[in-house]
Amino acid sequence: MKEALNHLFSFQSFSRSEAKELLKAMSAGQFNDAQMTAFITTFRMRDIQVEELKGFVDALLELRVPIDFSAYDTIDVCGTGGDKKNTFNISTLTAFVLAGAGYKVAKHGNYGVSSACGSSNVLEHLGYQFTNDLDRLERQIEQAHICFFHAPLFHPAMKAVGPIRKQLGLVTFFNMLGPLVNPAQPHYQLTGVFNRNLARLYHYQFQKTDKQYMIVHSLDGYDEVSLTGSFIAKSPWYEREIHPDELGLPVLKPEQLHGGDTVAEAATIFSNVLQNQGTPAQTDAVLANAALGIQCFHPDWSLTDCVASARESLESNQAYQAFTKLIELSKS
Repeated sequence: MKEALNHLFSFQSFSRSEAKELLKAMSAGQFNDAQMTAFITTFRMRDIQVEELKGFVDALLELRVPIDFSAYDTIDVCGTGGDKKNTFNISTLTAFVLAGAGYKVAKHGNYGVSSACGSSNVLEHLGYQFTNDLDRLERQIEQAHICFFHAPLFHPAMKAVGPIRKQLGLVTFFNMLGPLVNPAQPHYQLTGVFNRNLARLYHYQFQKTDKQYMIVHSLDGYDEVSLTGSFIAKSPWYEREIHPDELGLPVLKPEQLHGGDTVAEAATIFSNVLQNQGTPAQTDAVLANAALGIQCFHPDWSLTDCVASARESLESNQAYQAFTKLIELSKS
């Protein structure tokens, strides 16, 4: 690790294979906490390079608990986090709207590290029991159209760095890895990122695959479609800036997206939105993101048609029924 740190401190980058072996060594506990902290925080001072990102992804995918969901056309809805906006759990709610609309969702998530409440926090609070048992997960995706991959159960390699990330409470390159290392590697993906450079990096990564994807970043810094202004969207069929009125939705104020200060508050907002009791702003933000997820499956559909499909899922209670079914199945 000393050589690796000196390499970083001299403003050099790592090759794909070097990055892979370094992360595998960290995961194996070959470095102490001080060394790993120095390594992680150094990447706060410069942008991660394409080959480094690929290498880190290679390491986590090689070491993961694999899930074979090739029999299903699944989508992941996962943001990087790290935007420091403390919004409610928009991407997780989006996942249930997609499930309610009939799409199979393999959601990847974790406890909040740089935020108050991650997807794992809110689902656990509401009664979901984590598992990495394939049979149980298949029952969930077949009957509820959604299952949840709690990252620590599928990425044991992350155990060594988890406490350090939590103590730092900072955005690190591990935030960038989450959406890229879903253990099922779904064919469809909606990913929100916290800056434009990362959007370019993800776009480059996904272009080398056969994924049907949508990468979004709101220009005022959100790692999702916030509707607080225009956002950029990158996909195999277009790269452009989109204004909320193109979705037939209003511009929102940041305070309308506040996610609460505790897990309990976040869970209340989550439940309210799913049961059609959220505020109009909360509902619109979820519909906007769900619309972009639906367009991954139907690139020929207009954004307004995608919003209409998402709205039907929510207002018909299909999204809420997907949620209640998932909670029920997780306990059986």
